[in-house]
Formats: sequence, C-alpha cells, structure tokens
Amino acid sequence: MTKFEALGLEKTLLNAITDLGFEKPSEVQEKAIPILLETETDLVALAQTGTGKTAAFGFPIIQKIDSNSRTTQGLILSPTRELCLQITNELKLYSKYEKNISTVAIYGGASITDQARQIKRGAQIIVATPGRMKDMINRRLVDISKIDYCVLDEADEMLNMGFFEDIKDILSNTPDEKSTWLFSATMPREVSIIAKKFMHNPQEITVGTKNAGTSNVQHEYYVVSGRDRYPALKRLADTNPNIFSVIFCRTKRDTQRVAEKLIEDGYSAGALHGDLSQNQRDLVMSSFRKKQIQMLVATDVAARGIDVDDITHVINYQLPDEIETYTHRSGRTGRAGKSGVSMVIVTRSELRKIKSIENKIHQKFLSKKIPTGIEICEIQLYHLANKIKDTKINEDVENYLPAINEVLKDVDRDDLIKKIVSVEFTRFYNYYNKTKDLNSSDSHERSDRGQDRNNRNQAPTSGSVRYFINVGEKDGYDWMSLKDFVRDTVGLQQDDVFKVDVKESFSFFNTDAVITDKILSTFTEFKVDGRFVNVEVSKNPGGGGGRRDRKKSSRSGSGRERSSYGGNSRNGGKRRERSYGKSESSGNRRSKKRKSDFF
Repeated sequence: MTKFEALGLEKTLLNAITDLGFEKPSEVQEKAIPILLETETDLVALAQTGTGKTAAFGFPIIQKIDSNSRTTQGLILSPTRELCLQITNELKLYSKYEKNISTVAIYGGASITDQARQIKRGAQIIVATPGRMKDMINRRLVDISKIDYCVLDEADEMLNMGFFEDIKDILSNTPDEKSTWLFSATMPREVSIIAKKFMHNPQEITVGTKNAGTSNVQHEYYVVSGRDRYPALKRLADTNPNIFSVIFCRTKRDTQRVAEKLIEDGYSAGALHGDLSQNQRDLVMSSFRKKQIQMLVATDVAARGIDVDDITHVINYQLPDEIETYTHRSGRTGRAGKSGVSMVIVTRSELRKIKSIENKIHQKFLSKKIPTGIEICEIQLYHLANKIKDTKINEDVENYLPAINEVLKDVDRDDLIKKIVSVEFTRFYNYYNKTKDLNSSDSHERSDRGQDRNNRNQAPTSGSVRYFINVGEKDGYDWMSLKDFVRDTVGLQQDDVFKVDVKESFSFFNTDAVITDKILSTFTEFKVDGRFVNVEVSKNPGGGGGRRDRKKSSRSGSGRERSSYGGNSRNGGKRRERSYGKSESSGNRRSKKRKSDFF
C-alpha cells in the first residue's frame, strides 16, 4: 500500500496521482486528507505557500462530489485570477479518471456571459475570485445555495486584498450545514473573524509553527543607504549568475522603474503590476514560467497567485508594511521541497523591522554584506570558465576551423584561454574595478544577542575564513545539502560551516579560522564518485567572511512603527550585453506616493 492509498483515496484518484508523478504526500496533505474524507467537518489548515495545499483539499472534494448530479456542490474561493486558473487546472488533472465531474473557473477580465453558460451546463465545482463571484450572485447567474463544501484558499491573502465584505456576502448565500475548509499561510485577526462567524467547531491542523516561514528558505538582509538600493540589487544579481527570482517593490511606480532599469542594463527582467492589462500580465507570466524572464519585478497584489516551483531567490527591494506579506513573499521560493533564499535590502533605519519579522516567522536572518566588485569578478570568472567547459560543441563550426586556426596560429594555449575569458570578463572588471563599497557603515552594528546558534547557515564569524569549492547546483547541491556535505566530510559541528553560497558549478562557504588546516587537509586529493573535489581559500574573502561587529545597535529593536511591525543577459531567448557604463547610483528623486500606487 502506497502512502497515498493509506490516506483513503479511491483508485481513480490514485491513478491520477501516479500520472502526476507524486511519490509521497506532503505534510499538509497527510494531515488534512484523512480528516476531510472520514468526517463532515469544518477545518482550519495553516500551512505555507508551496506546501501542496491544493491537493490537500482538491482530492477530498473530488472524491466527495456526486458526479451523477449536475448541481453545484463545491465552491473554492481564491484571491487572484492566476491562482483561480491554476487551481482549476489542477483539479481537472486530479479528476481525469472521474466521470462527469466538471470544474469551472469564475474570474474577472473574461466574459461573464461565457462563464454563466458553462455553469448552466452543469458545474459540480466552481473555483472563483471573490469579486466576480459576488457579481454573478447579484446577477442571479449562479446558485450556491445547495453547496456541500466551501473552500477558502489563501484566506489571509484574500482578506489582505480587501475582500472581507465580499467573502461575508458570498458565504451568507451558502447553506449553514455545509463543510467549510479554510486554508491559510497566516492567521491574522480577519481570518479568525471569518472562522468564528461561518465555521462550527472547526478542527485545526498546522504545518510547522503557526505564522512561521518555511524552513527551506534562508533569510538574509543587506544594509545600504537609500540611494544605493538599485546598485545593491544589481550586484546581488551579478553574484548569482543563474538567478531566477521575484523582486518585490511596494508601489507600481517603483516596480515599473526598477524593471525598466534592469532591462536597460541588459538583464532579462519584466514588470508585473496592476496598471498592466490582463493580456500584458499573461504575457509576462508566460515568459517568466518559460524562464525567458529571469527577474520578475512585482507588487505584492500582482504577484499573488504566482506558483512557480523553481524560483531561486526572492528579493525584497523594499520591505512591505505587513509582516504577513513578507511571509507570503518569502514563500514564493523554497517550494516543493527545494531550498531558496529570501534577500532583504534595508537601510539602517529599517533594521528594527528585521527583528520584528524574525519574531513573527520564528526564523533568524543572516546579516550579509553586499558583494564587492572584485568578488563579483571572481564569481563571474569561475562561472564563465565552467560555462565554456560545459558548452556543447556545434559541429558546424568545423568548416571554419582552418581559417580560425590560421588566425590564431601564433597564439599559445595559455594566451588563447586568457583572451577567450577576457572577452566577457573584462566588461565586469572594467565596471566593478573601482566601484565603491555599498555596505552601510553601520550595517553590522546589529546585536547578535539572541541569535539562534542552530540557525541553518549562521555562526560566529570572528576570524572566519572563506573557501572556494568546485561543486555547485549542477552537482545536485543547494545551500543546505552542501553545508551538510562539508560538515559530515570533515567531521564538524552544525554551526561550524556557515555563509554557504551555491552557484551553478562552484560554491563558497565559511568556517572559523581555527578549522582551516582541517578543511584543507581533508579535501587534499579528495574524490567523490571518481571526481576530485577541490577546496581552497578564496582569494577574495568577502561575502560576509569578515568579522562580525557585536556592538549593541541603537537602532535595532527600539522604537515603535506606525505599521504592523512591532542574471544573466538572456532576454526572450537572445543574449543582450549588459550595460556597465552607467553609474551605480540610481539617482531617483523621492516622490509622494498616492494611495493608488500601492495596488
């Protein structure tokens, strides 16, 4: 018996699970599915984005639906059009071996007449956004008075978007005796009100700690002056050549401006915000899913419903007003069991917000320095060398080799390698060679008192040493597994390896200086599966490898806030040369924010 069979799912659903390649249920699925199948009950399930919540309610609702009746029996409310369509598509895949089960998506931006026609033909399950659903109820185009099951997916997101009254109105049109299943990443006050008003003695399950972030995500912050946000963003991108990220800005104006500057500087970037038409949003998201866009700059509202499993980094260009919003942002990476990194660019005055977020998500942030120009040059040099090594030879070049060999006949091997590498490397070196240090002078004044010594990637850095190792993502490593590999190979403690940065074909990590001899001797003539794994001290010991100042900060954790805080140059499949002749400073003037800018 498979683990999915043990949950009580029927054969038709198990066949669909096999087709989808699901091997074992996630924690939220393992906890929720048996409860929902065995009893008619209300349920509150708290779990992070990307933990498999759609299947957790999708399989039970499909199994419980009476396929012989064309009456609408299940209603699923979700915050955005994108998520609505995604849930609908997944439910169709889950029910592919079920007969006569119809799932219809109801959302704004599409013909309401066509949607009403689909419902009239018979839709046992409706997946809807609150605004369009309320509109259809008011027009008497849909009848939900006889539903048996109502699912509120991403409930905190819906309420944070201002759908509180819409949801209350929609639920008031449903029968009292239905089962209500509420799935949410966090439990703010509004979600509790909905649960108390419309649910009867709900069972509650929690995956991880309530309101906490996923343990697969490493949280980092970088302190810079306000005018250096964009240059800092650019350096973080250059330090991660294979970055596939979502960059969050607070306003539509900032989102568009940052995306335009990234594109102007040669990065494959795109903007996603409320001023775009639905067709424009669809095109941007399609390009992002195909990885034609590697850096998606988005507002929080526009990014809700994005479900892409391979996002490597979330970059908070600006912190949000609400801590719950940060939880949703960071949940865009580290999905489906993979690891990810959430980076925050902050000014000194915002440091106290980091502590507030730490307390809320029950995870510690790693204080890191913006990479220096020389560090970036080193990383790009190694990246280029590995890219040349791994490039598949185009046999059509054979016809041109005689002429090429004639041109290069007087160049020896070493000089030829230097020239090939310099073609790309010189651009980075000329741009970054004399650039300033972007790190704020007080960036490391924040007290480390209370830091969790078991934090995944953190340890005292007094007298630490940074190392280069010739394995990376292509060898199957992420920051968690590489840390474990080094620790277990050398025989170190959990906290002895820290500040692990994994690139495509190589990586960096730190240890205290007293361990250096042990590290280097262990990795002398060391092989894994017949391949030498080389470790050497990095020529540029930056990347947070320096000493951490332990002075108590006068800015971190004091004062009250008015808010609730208490890649590469491939674009559309074509390479574009990055523009490195421009000044790093953004030079942006401060502008007064209108309320409409935030949506």
